[in-house]
Amino acid sequence: MDTQEKSSGAQRRAPRIASIMVNAVDPSRLAAFWSDLLEMPIAAEHEGFIWLRSTEPGLPQLAFQQVAAPTEGRRRLHLDLHDADAAALRVKAESLGATFVEGHDIADFHWDVMRDPEGNEFCIAQE
Repeated sequence: MDTQEKSSGAQRRAPRIASIMVNAVDPSRLAAFWSDLLEMPIAAEHEGFIWLRSTEPGLPQLAFQQVAAPTEGRRRLHLDLHDADAAALRVKAESLGATFVEGHDIADFHWDVMRDPEGNEFCIAQE
């Protein structure tokens, strides 16, 4: 059976990179800079998070999340992965060496923060 098919035979869409998240002490200032530079309007804002509108449907959004202090070193960005079965994707990530860090919720939207085998953070959420 093709890895893109479930046992029922239905086509399964591969996980996608939904957002490239930038840690920012002042997300409004940074979002305004990138919005103007890339000519991508702000698509959404919610409690310390700002997303820019993708230039084309299906492409990752550039997004900014508020942090208390500047991120040290090179870990200022992380990927947000969306999948039709986020729980199964988390299990797969863990089987490949990822570790769970913590879960978060904004209204009815939930995501899990994970670390890859080298400690780089990424998030998994339901499509």
